[in-house]
Order: sequence, then C-alpha cells, then structure tokens
Amino acid sequence: MKKWLIGSLVGAILVFAWQFLSWTMLKLHEKEAKYTSGQDSVLTYLSSALKEDGIYMLPTVPPGTPESEAMEMGKKMDGKPWATVMYKKAYTYDMVRPMIRGFLVDLFLVFCLIYILTRAGTPTGMRIFAGSVALGLVTFLWGPYTAHNWFQTPTETLTGHLIDSLAAWGLAGLWLGWWLNRK
Repeated sequence: MKKWLIGSLVGAILVFAWQFLSWTMLKLHEKEAKYTSGQDSVLTYLSSALKEDGIYMLPTVPPGTPESEAMEMGKKMDGKPWATVMYKKAYTYDMVRPMIRGFLVDLFLVFCLIYILTRAGTPTGMRIFAGSVALGLVTFLWGPYTAHNWFQTPTETLTGHLIDSLAAWGLAGLWLGWWLNRK
C-alpha cells in the first residue's frame, strides 16, 4: 500500500505539474480563449440579458419546446451565426480551490490507474506506460474531444488537450513503470 500511495502522490505531482506548465509557460491552450476588442460591450449586454450563472447555447429553444419545433429551428439556423457562452456574474481571481481540487482529482486518477494496472500482479514498465497513455487518450476522447465535437469546436482548440493527455499521462506512466517495478 505504501508503494501505491507514494506512486500515486508522485504521479499526481507529475500530471499536475504538466497541466500547470501547459496552461501557463507552454501556452498550449491559448487558442481556447480568443480576444475581442468589443469585450466590454459584449459583457455589458450579457450582464443585462443573463440573470444566472450557466452555459448558454445561442440560439436555442425554451425548455419544454416540442422536439419538432426544436428540429425546425435547427434547420432554420443552418449556416447562421451561433454561440456557446459560459456566463458567471462575478469573476473570482482566487485559483487556490480549483488547483487543490485539480490536484486531488489527479491523485485519485493515478491511484485508480495503479489499482487497475496491478489487478493481476505488477505488469512490466512498458505495459504500465502503455496503460497510462491509454488512460490519457481515453480521458481526451471521452472528455474534450467528444464533448466539444458536439459543438463543432475548431480542432486547433483541442490540440492542447491532446498534447496534455499524451504528455502528462506518459510522464506518469514512465514514473509508475519504474516505481512499481522497483525492488
């Protein structure tokens, strides 16, 4: 159990450190948040039109609209502008809670990875590495790729997530492959 805990802790630090680097110094996610010089007027209008925090699909039909009417609106919208807006009434600069939560999720995921990989004994370092990279690809394909694919997200905004999945989980896999097979 001690080996699992240390392996999970160091693995989570590696995954978390990669995530930090990719969003800050490496700027792999820059294309996910474009700048507009009209941001002040857009925010002013959104603040007057949106009354609660949430993610809004524009345009969409009101809740309870019959499926036939929703489908008709979709046909009418074909080729016209649309947007997805994540709206929050108040910005919070404090990143401590989200970072702690992110690290705890990484810790849980690495622990789960160790659990899954060692069910039939400790596999070779290469199998641990491959299993870890596979987990990274699964998290990318199930999370950012399929979720954003529904919204026709441009591919260049997903590139950072793919690199993160391969690099972060590859690093964790290299570490775990060495650590778990260490005598």
